[in-house]
Amino acid sequence: MMMRKIALLTSVVFMAAGMCFAAVGKGKVMVRKSDGTYVVNTTTLAPSVRGFRGATPLEVSIRNNKVVGVKALPNSETPKYFSLVNTKLMPKFVGLRLNKVASVDGVSGATFSSKAVKANVEAAVKYYKTHR
Repeated sequence: MMMRKIALLTSVVFMAAGMCFAAVGKGKVMVRKSDGTYVVNTTTLAPSVRGFRGATPLEVSIRNNKVVGVKALPNSETPKYFSLVNTKLMPKFVGLRLNKVASVDGVSGATFSSKAVKANVEAAVKYYKTHR
């Protein structure tokens, strides 16, 4: 009986520790990769930035003061319209110097999603400049 309690207690402790470590890894706003690229996750950085149907979090990759990638994270946007943003707006950021990201124009027909993506990219750049 005592062995079962010890085994149960041990497994509970390890599960709790695992959940804590998982939560810490997911909660990181910015990570530096070995090649010098910084990846900024806007999930917790800009939760109030909303598209047409909700939050539109991104991962924005930055290296040498240029945006080198923008990746959409799971969101609730209308797939038809968000695919326009994904294919027409996000590539416009790639290669831009950080001081030029605000000059990118949105995609016609996906106004709310475009504004949200632009705001997320700008929030990521601001965070990068402050915390790198």
